[in-house]
Amino acid sequence: MNFKTRAIAALEKNGALLARKSAVVGFDGFVDTLVTPVALRKAQGDAFTPIETIEAFGRRIIAAAGKSTNIELYPRMDKLGGNGPIMANAILAAGARLTYIGALGAPDIHPVFRDFAARATVHSLVNPAHTIAVEFDDGKLMLGQMRSLDEITYERVIGAVGGDTLVRTLAEADLVSLVNWTMIPNATALFRGIVENVLPKLPPRERVFFFDLADPEKRSKEDLLEVLGLVSRFEAFGRVTFGLNLKEAQQVDAALGFATTRADEAGLRQMASDIREKLRVSTVVVHPKESAACATADGRTAWIPGPYVEKPLITTGAGDHFNAGFCNAQLLGLQPEECLATGVCTSGHYVRTGVSPDVPAIIALLGSWN
Repeated sequence: MNFKTRAIAALEKNGALLARKSAVVGFDGFVDTLVTPVALRKAQGDAFTPIETIEAFGRRIIAAAGKSTNIELYPRMDKLGGNGPIMANAILAAGARLTYIGALGAPDIHPVFRDFAARATVHSLVNPAHTIAVEFDDGKLMLGQMRSLDEITYERVIGAVGGDTLVRTLAEADLVSLVNWTMIPNATALFRGIVENVLPKLPPRERVFFFDLADPEKRSKEDLLEVLGLVSRFEAFGRVTFGLNLKEAQQVDAALGFATTRADEAGLRQMASDIREKLRVSTVVVHPKESAACATADGRTAWIPGPYVEKPLITTGAGDHFNAGFCNAQLLGLQPEECLATGVCTSGHYVRTGVSPDVPAIIALLGSWN
């Protein structure tokens, strides 16, 4: 029986148990405007030839040096965005209960979050940030306006949620996901406040802490090493899972003093293992577009190829859907390869359809995966 067959069997048997699981996610929030850059316009509306690659887009920009240029960004949709809300929405779609703490609008919830807020318990801290997501065949450029995220602090969280309520909410949670450290300037202090002031008040129980730093390139090595040390401290209160895309894994790997740059199976296994051992956490996951690998506390590594799609409908949020699928599978007690498979199929369904999948949809993609 291969990992796909095992994952299908496990999800068919236990998927409904997600309804008994509780997740807490925070702390960002974005309104995402998805756009396509125009290379050659033929008529109004979507009658144009797009700029298909980041390289071609870059050439257009470089050619304007010393001159000027105009690049049209054709809007496709406005949608709920941010690592936290997208991951939380995918967790909800699979059936778990959800509490979200983050930048959803103040004093009122922003319209893009209203449906999400109606299905979850939400504590809104500040207004959302805004991202122009420029999508290409080979990746995306995220152009962000994030000043409102400056207001997210430990004190703001305590004030909005209430100290006792935060303790009770985290005590009841099976999964606590803290994401987008990079774009929240006070996130390090926020993480420290939680690990020092809140977590010691929780009763011992089985729980998963998930972290996604979200492209730490613009933060200093010193800042990165400081937050990595804090991530390690959460292991005293549960099992830490640290999720990284390929670029993030290479950045963290280098910051920790390693030198693995290969993106093949052996390289991904090595990076996941090195990072996990250095941080002394339970699980490290590395997920490029074409595959995924993880290392676990028993010293083992796992790797699977992903059901890669050459022409996705949407790419913004693909990694957050992988994270949601992987964590959901962890909550159900699936084995590492099965968690990876659930992650890549949660992401795979989303990039093909633009819809966060429920468990039957994940099973269907697993079943059709050749």
